[in-house]
Amino acid sequence: MTKTVLSRTLKPMNIAVAAAVTAGAFITGTPAFAAEHQNDRAHAAEVAQRKPGQVAADAVIKIAESQVGVTENAAGGGTPFHQWYMSSPRAQETVARDGGSIQAYANAPWCAMFVSWVGDKAGARPTVGWDAYTITWAKWFQNNGRWGTVAKPGAVVYFSWDDKTVDSIDHMGLVKKDNGDGTITTIEGNTGNGKVEERIRPTSQVVGYGYPQYKA
Repeated sequence: MTKTVLSRTLKPMNIAVAAAVTAGAFITGTPAFAAEHQNDRAHAAEVAQRKPGQVAADAVIKIAESQVGVTENAAGGGTPFHQWYMSSPRAQETVARDGGSIQAYANAPWCAMFVSWVGDKAGARPTVGWDAYTITWAKWFQNNGRWGTVAKPGAVVYFSWDDKTVDSIDHMGLVKKDNGDGTITTIEGNTGNGKVEERIRPTSQVVGYGYPQYKA
């Protein structure tokens, strides 16, 4: 399996600060959100009009499914998700938080960048969230009271191959469905041989789920 989580050398220096920065955008998606994305004014203006609950989980899943088969290059980068993240204001924020440089994202593990891209394209960025580091993103859901252990369509799912603590998270994706047999069907980036794939995963590998606020 290829790289599945952003290099631990870019680990956040202050997770509490990171959570505080993003919490306002999760709840409202309006003034804090527009200010945070001042370099992307047109898209921010559109998305800022959306309140949590205006985008359906199915819409997010369909966008994720449309990317199945996208493959990284020999260096582990080169996907549209890398390119988009590097050009986004969020890349500047996560570099300021974690250290390193924007260019370091070019060939970085990209499961989180994929989910970020999907949420953005669906117009659900304020409630899906966006980041390049899986652990910080999971804690963002926790800090906003949107965390749990039940698989739901469109939930952001976090995996660990070791113990099942948030600090051990290795990988993430989106839930397509709960199969009812101890497995879930997911759409994930940077999986298999560095692709976007639909996978069936045992729930024993799941640390938890982040719940965006979708349209009923």
